[in-house]
Amino acid sequence: MSLVRNFATVGGATLLSRLLGFVRDVLLAAVVGAGPVADAFVVAFRLPNLFRRLFAEGAFNSAFIPLFGRAVEEQGEDGARRFAGEIGAALLFCLLALTALAQIFMPGVVWALAPGFVEDSAKYDLTVLMSRIAFPYLIFMSLLAFVGGILNTYNRFAAAAFAPVMLNVVMSLVLGGVLLGGVEADMTLGVILAVGVTIGGIVQLTVVIIDLKRLGFRIPVYRPRYTKSARRLLVLGFPGVIAGGVTQINIAVGQIIASLQEGANALLYYADRLYQLPLGVIGIAIGVVLLPSLTRQLRAGQTAAYQHSLNRALEFSLVLTLPAAVALAVIPDEIVSVLFQRVRFDAAAVEGTAAALTAFAFGLPAFVLNKVFSPGYFAREDTRTPMIFAIVAMIVNVGLSIALFPVLKHVGIALATTIAGWMNTGLLIVFLWRRGHFVPDFKLLRRLLLVLLASLLMGLIVHFAAQYLAPSLSDAWLLVRVASLCALVLTGMAVFALFTQLSGGSDLLGMIKALTRRNT
Repeated sequence: MSLVRNFATVGGATLLSRLLGFVRDVLLAAVVGAGPVADAFVVAFRLPNLFRRLFAEGAFNSAFIPLFGRAVEEQGEDGARRFAGEIGAALLFCLLALTALAQIFMPGVVWALAPGFVEDSAKYDLTVLMSRIAFPYLIFMSLLAFVGGILNTYNRFAAAAFAPVMLNVVMSLVLGGVLLGGVEADMTLGVILAVGVTIGGIVQLTVVIIDLKRLGFRIPVYRPRYTKSARRLLVLGFPGVIAGGVTQINIAVGQIIASLQEGANALLYYADRLYQLPLGVIGIAIGVVLLPSLTRQLRAGQTAAYQHSLNRALEFSLVLTLPAAVALAVIPDEIVSVLFQRVRFDAAAVEGTAAALTAFAFGLPAFVLNKVFSPGYFAREDTRTPMIFAIVAMIVNVGLSIALFPVLKHVGIALATTIAGWMNTGLLIVFLWRRGHFVPDFKLLRRLLLVLLASLLMGLIVHFAAQYLAPSLSDAWLLVRVASLCALVLTGMAVFALFTQLSGGSDLLGMIKALTRRNT
């Protein structure tokens, strides 16, 4: 299966998950708006997600996949199973210990992550309770990352990519039940939402375990031990805690500062969900597929194939990312209004979310490029260099967040995250290029310039189209507003695709053929 088809498999699954995530967030906005329960849910849900993306998806995958790939190549199936069993036992032990500590010290954890909640004792207590209920989600998601890493090494991407769909299905059912049941008490709402998160984690893990069973890969059960394999994973994984999760660390810093502004965490959450759609579909898909591909090519000494994969991944990512970033920056109010403005989500919430979305939009290409270039280091088992760059970016993010928050409020936090993202990605690109590990070809540079011009042209046309459709986007029935937004999006896509194909900015027809071509 080609690299493009693997991107499409993971990206398509992520797109479905994010679309269902919009359904979930539309229901969430209707149920809790941007009030205290929304603020509490954002912190409670983000806490296990922060640890998951730092330790599981970030540090763990960046270290585990190259080491597991080496075990498969050098030790065969038996050695790979033994390696997986040792790592799995150590991972589960650490997760259970971390969860136990979190349950005990959760009041202090919430105080550290959302100090502004302390002044509102009801919201603080609700956040602590919801966080305790939702935290076991970390266990299931970390084990999903572990099993998914095994499946990805064997070129099985679908199950791990489709698993997040189940969380959104479960949460949408829970929120729909809350609306139908007319639940209004803050405490009851909070408990129901937190329980739904944990159940969603169990369902997701079940999906990948079923696919692992179909693969025929049985993970032996060992008692936790500090083996040579675990020690090597720890050495590689510790820098990856920072390198792979820099965006999450930046978001956590923003969350702490945002807790000082009423409703700010909720506004940043909704904006984050919108720009996470293209980031998830493009960036995460490329990161998941590219790391095992680059690892195999380097192990086999296929330098030319490695360079080709990195160049094409960069091209493919920006062909999809640049127009998305421009669109989010040009029509944020229209997008937020149509998707979220109803029941408890009022015009002030729309304005605040749209402003944050604009700031995030300028950083979208940087966040995606981070997913493209990080595997260039991880495939060589180098997690230290990205860690150093991530530390620099975090310092920039914290400094700018503190400096901009008094002036721009929550928008300053989003802007600081964007600037830090570009700092981190710029360092990744420059040092990979200086080491000779990334050599951009002329075709890539020419195409990226044309793609940028096509994106700007699309943004100009979408801006005027939005003005023409303004009455249908703001004052009409919901179905008319949704249809108008869809028409706006389709117009932008058509303009971009036409200009890009005709100018040679990218061979979109060739990509479509690559997706539909059968394996030989």
